Amino acid sequence: MPRPPPNNAGDALTRALASFTPDLPLAVAYSGGADSTALLLACVRKWPAQVAAIHVHHGLQAAADGFALHCTSTCNELQVPLAVMHVVAHKSKGQSPEDAARKARYGALASAVAQPIGALRCRSIALAQHADDQVETMLLALSRGAGLPGLAAMRARWDHAGVVYWRPLLLLSAIELRSWLAQQGARFVDDPSNSEAEFTRNRIRATVLPALDRTFANVRDTFARSAAHAAQAQRVLDEVAQQDLLQVQSQPVDGSLRIHNLRGLSRDRQANLLRYWLRTVHGATASAAQLDELLKQLAACSTRGHHIEIRAAQGVVQRRAGALAWYNRTGFQALRV
Repeated sequence: MPRPPPNNAGDALTRALASFTPDLPLAVAYSGGADSTALLLACVRKWPAQVAAIHVHHGLQAAADGFALHCTSTCNELQVPLAVMHVVAHKSKGQSPEDAARKARYGALASAVAQPIGALRCRSIALAQHADDQVETMLLALSRGAGLPGLAAMRARWDHAGVVYWRPLLLLSAIELRSWLAQQGARFVDDPSNSEAEFTRNRIRATVLPALDRTFANVRDTFARSAAHAAQAQRVLDEVAQQDLLQVQSQPVDGSLRIHNLRGLSRDRQANLLRYWLRTVHGATASAAQLDELLKQLAACSTRGHHIEIRAAQGVVQRRAGALAWYNRTGFQALRV
């Protein structure tokens, strides 16, 4: 049976925020929906006068202006400074609209905290994804044949470009958050796109998650444990890849890999290193087919004249003398770690 609304939703939210220790002041990504409303209210109560809000206006639907007006009204009532960021997500070739919107959203969040929001200069951003979102993310990853990074789902904390991102609600269900909001009499908006069946995540939310609730007890908790195990294993693989990268990268460091040294690793370590190299050095993720073809070419690369040129993500991996280099449309990408 689905988990019933708890009577102690406030206690659950308090426990979730007890281990949430961001540097203050803090910015909350605030869409106006139930989840981000609960997060914003809880943070404002815990850290009065130390919380700002960021609303990303995608402009993808007619209701977007109304969402922004609602967020402005709520923040005025709470006396919370608000930054409204307008974005237009243009997808590149081979990129999904969802991925383009996600990247635009994170770019807007980073831009918002690059300057003060009201009188607050924030370097931490809180996001409102919760346990249901985590289960949906893992199921999407499984449906796509993802490896450990996909099965690790969403991280509770990470750093990027000097900004620390947090997801403090990952152990709370959507029903717990809405129960708490009902107890507070808090207003929020419902995004009509959340019920559109054309999106896979919405179909999972409407049909698969209720079926899992009926079939398995504590499915959110068990999925969270599995995600934590996958994340731990991935951290170990990243440590191995980092050590291998030090031995394989070209000298002087220019973002390329020495083919001779790379071929000295086992095929599994080559694959692990290439994924790590593309992701951390070039911000790219190759498909399974692209990576498999690259490994085959490396295995065959026993002569100086062997040519390698394989698409990887939005760029190309090429042989450059005795090294592998990744290029995008603007040319060779230098090391960025």
